[in-house]
Amino acid sequence: MGILDTFEAISRARKVGMDLVEVAPQSDPPVCRIMDYGKWLYQQKRKIRDAHKRNLHHSTTLKGIRLRPETDKHDLDIKLKHAREFLEKGHKVQFTMFFRGRQMLHRDKGYTMLEQIAESLEELAKVEQPAKMTGRRMTLLIVPK
Repeated sequence: MGILDTFEAISRARKVGMDLVEVAPQSDPPVCRIMDYGKWLYQQKRKIRDAHKRNLHHSTTLKGIRLRPETDKHDLDIKLKHAREFLEKGHKVQFTMFFRGRQMLHRDKGYTMLEQIAESLEELAKVEQPAKMTGRRMTLLIVPK
């Protein structure tokens, strides 16, 4: 509309039922726009809320699956199915194998079981932290590809 007097700009905005909003006060002359200010505020809040939702959705959490050296094959298959679901949702999965008493003598069985788990989930995930022993527990950390 060009350079207008302030009162004339306000009267034009009122004629169309909108607001006169100062967009760039530092410029010479200041730039103003005729718009629905309430609608604009609503859209800005909505953009912020949607961006926040997207950020929350992409956050990864650590899901833990607990095992024993004597975990049965069927039970292991169920735990692997849950791990696949977690990985498809974008979560990290930590397998923790607990050893009690004389089971500590058979740590090699735990390593082989965790290696089999890593191989079976190879198409969905990669190993971030290989199987390692910490006290009486062995952990394996897998992240989605």
